[in-house]
Amino acid sequence: MRLKLVTATSLLALCVFTTAEAVEINQDGANTVRDTLTKLLPDDLAKSDFITVNPAGTRYEIIYDLAKLLAKVDPATFTINGLTPFSTFATPLDNGLWNIEGDDRFNVSGHFKDPDQKTTNFTYSIASIVYSGVFDPAISYLRSGTFAVKDVKVASKSETEEVHAAIASMDQKLSSTDSAGGNGRIDFVGSASMSGFVEQVSGLQMPPIEIRAGSINVDAKVNGLPAKQIRDVVFFVLDHADEKELSPENTDKIKTIAKEAFPLLTLFSETIGVNDLSVTNEMGKGGAKAFNYNLAIEGPSDAMRFGFGMNAQEISLDTPLMPAKYAPFMPTNFDIQLAVPNLDFASFGDALMKLDVNDGAPKKAGEEMAKKLFRDGGVAIDFPKISAKSQVYDVDMTGRMEGRVDTEKDYSLEAIILARDLDKTIAAVQELAKTDPDLNQVSFGIMMAKGFAKTDPDGRSRWDISVSRDGSVAVNGQQIKGPDGPGDQGLEPGQEQELDQGQDAEPAPQQP
Repeated sequence: MRLKLVTATSLLALCVFTTAEAVEINQDGANTVRDTLTKLLPDDLAKSDFITVNPAGTRYEIIYDLAKLLAKVDPATFTINGLTPFSTFATPLDNGLWNIEGDDRFNVSGHFKDPDQKTTNFTYSIASIVYSGVFDPAISYLRSGTFAVKDVKVASKSETEEVHAAIASMDQKLSSTDSAGGNGRIDFVGSASMSGFVEQVSGLQMPPIEIRAGSINVDAKVNGLPAKQIRDVVFFVLDHADEKELSPENTDKIKTIAKEAFPLLTLFSETIGVNDLSVTNEMGKGGAKAFNYNLAIEGPSDAMRFGFGMNAQEISLDTPLMPAKYAPFMPTNFDIQLAVPNLDFASFGDALMKLDVNDGAPKKAGEEMAKKLFRDGGVAIDFPKISAKSQVYDVDMTGRMEGRVDTEKDYSLEAIILARDLDKTIAAVQELAKTDPDLNQVSFGIMMAKGFAKTDPDGRSRWDISVSRDGSVAVNGQQIKGPDGPGDQGLEPGQEQELDQGQDAEPAPQQP
């Protein structure tokens, strides 16, 4: 028997119906829908009748009875109570699409034993699950949809750990349009929001910890997705999952399908925002008013840009592990944005198509693939923004670093660093050095840096830093280090006196 296994939760997304054109709602049609849903399952699961389909007026009712999948499971190993059947309703439309909708709830409890025969008890409940959408058989996915979940509660308890989690509500939306150019590709836009998240974990090996978030918001966009080709790849993999080695014919077939799928997209972006985040344990409490994450891939296939970033505002930390004298140095805000430009996915895809899929991806081939993706091995990393702010410092940096994927030595760097109220930072470090003499070197280093700084019109100290591939370093046009050693470290007129005055301003006492 050839196993073609798909998890129950992904069945609907993989292969709901083959067509909806001129469908008459009757038992024959219901049987066709059922057979389509079960065709990727092993024979014993397909014949378990855990999926049944009945005509229901102008639509079909698809009933999932997951309890039937567990009929042969040893109750001493796994038991679940309250697992009742749930229904999805499917209505064929004149344009070949299907309306999908459902309104259910979930409330189960049970236990299972791990490989060490330790028992874990669990409960899982959802007060309301309401969803609707438009399904496209051509891509085996939803064209649009809305999903709403209310009052989620999860709990588990074992001999060593106990977990409780709750979500007040979750909402999701999905929409799509055909990509520009009429090439059969699709643009998807999705959003999700969650409110009232809380998780509590405790155990024998760890103190209790609680994580809370007032709200979590997600926005995502994918342009130019070859949804049909991706569907074909998934079906091909499932259909040949039990084969140790593909035949030459099937190798050519999967390469043809994959080639049609390239490029996989023209844009992907995702942002996640967490508001009122807090983490509490016996050592104290920390959190942030807002924490954000973003990821983006965009551009033509031969020059795509990968961007990544995260930032946080109003960071707080209240713990005895943080001495009060160090608290002013903890950042209250930070922002980190990185980008890798000019990724050549077109050449990467061409090289991928030439690989022998039965060869196990040898190391040499991997190196060659990297050189295709990074244009002969050259890589650049942009820093559009890196900033940190606390009670005693406010620093921003932008820059670009260039190097190679096959060595760590051949690199160059161009960066601009801006610091506001540098004297305030120096004074804070000198004050702290009175009780921590090791910080005298830090204080001296900052004053040395101040000696090389220029002053921008807004009052910030500025350093234009250049590191060449030959190892030479320049700051604000002054060569600090040459290719073979230290360079001209002369200061501009007046800077020597400023540095000396800075050193003598508040000398830190030496410890005996």
